[in-house]
Amino acid sequence: MESFILVIFVVGYLFIAFEHSVQINKAASALITGVLCWTVYILYSSDNHFVGEQLAEHLGDAAGILFFLLGAMTIVELIDAHDGFTIITSRITATNKRSLLWIISILTFFLSAVLDNLTTSIVMVSLLRKLITDRNDRMVFLGFVIIAANAGGAWSPIGDVTTTMLWIGGQVTSKNIIIKLFTPSLACLIVPLLIASFKMKGKLNPVNKASDNTGTTNFERNFIFWSGISILILVPAFKTATHLPPYMGILLGLGILWVITEITHKSKNDEEKSEYSVVHALRKADTPSVLFFLGILLAIGSLQATGQLGSLAQLLDEKIGDINQIVLSIGLLSSIVDNVPMVAGAIGMYDLQTYPSDHYFWEFLAYCAGTGGSALIIGSAAGVAVMGLEKIDFFWYLKNISLLALIGYFVGAFVYILQHQLFHI
Repeated sequence: MESFILVIFVVGYLFIAFEHSVQINKAASALITGVLCWTVYILYSSDNHFVGEQLAEHLGDAAGILFFLLGAMTIVELIDAHDGFTIITSRITATNKRSLLWIISILTFFLSAVLDNLTTSIVMVSLLRKLITDRNDRMVFLGFVIIAANAGGAWSPIGDVTTTMLWIGGQVTSKNIIIKLFTPSLACLIVPLLIASFKMKGKLNPVNKASDNTGTTNFERNFIFWSGISILILVPAFKTATHLPPYMGILLGLGILWVITEITHKSKNDEEKSEYSVVHALRKADTPSVLFFLGILLAIGSLQATGQLGSLAQLLDEKIGDINQIVLSIGLLSSIVDNVPMVAGAIGMYDLQTYPSDHYFWEFLAYCAGTGGSALIIGSAAGVAVMGLEKIDFFWYLKNISLLALIGYFVGAFVYILQHQLFHI
């Protein structure tokens, strides 16, 4: 049974990777893969009720991510509808590709630590659409957005879901994770940026300002922009204060912004205010991307439910043994099967008696699991979101970004190991 499920997963993965060659939307491939994996599992199982409970648990976890994604996308669409991103784009005057790449990457790096890498990626997609008209140029910038978002999320307890898992579980503390992972995470971004800077030349084509929305006032633009950004920033604070999952915070924020937009445009007739409403923003949401994410998460959930990911983690422990090599391997594997179940498997393998809070193992795991997913575009939530929103080809990313991401990954890992040995931090 396990082998059959693994074969289905691999074949589905290949259909997703070769989307443009087979001319089948990756969302369809992901959904079929996810459902078939669970179908095989329940048909071979002697306890259908237990499998149903496992599916419900994994679907609940997936739904939390999907509702968070949908809520964040809707808030970003509302800001975009009010032309709110001009507040940022008007202040970015660089037309030199090299300079703009550094500005966007550093902005993404720090923003993802405050929001999280998924939300930041969604915001940066909308931002870059305003700044760069040429699609090929924009894809390069978005490749670095993925690297920067994952690197920025790794050193913050709220920046990446795996770091948050370790933080909530008591494996790491917020102060230590910031102090010990900031430099390695920064190195993970800076080195690829330096390499790309030698190759990137020229200036960007000027943005067509005539296409910008002029139907909102300065007050409406500023009010909706700062309201939306404040809501996104306060979601982690809501989670910390209430211990409710992040999607509850984003849904509360969406409801509040919904009320704000209704009040802001109440004096307009229905036709005028329709394009500034949440209903309109929801219609513009990229539903195929959400379904693609659902299919991927269901497929990965089946591998976890059948114990294959746990067995893989145990095999690494038995065959490799060395902590550094194990954690580096987990980070690279997370680019294929998602970092959440890989970290969950590691947490299940090693308790706090084996490795106490703030141990070298947990902190290195947070870095590797957070940044290793950049090696492939489907290896992280940020990558999947960007892939869905901008329709970036799997092999384009593999050819143009993956090697840079891997170089940054290993350089950051080397920096972490070196600072531990030299400074014992």
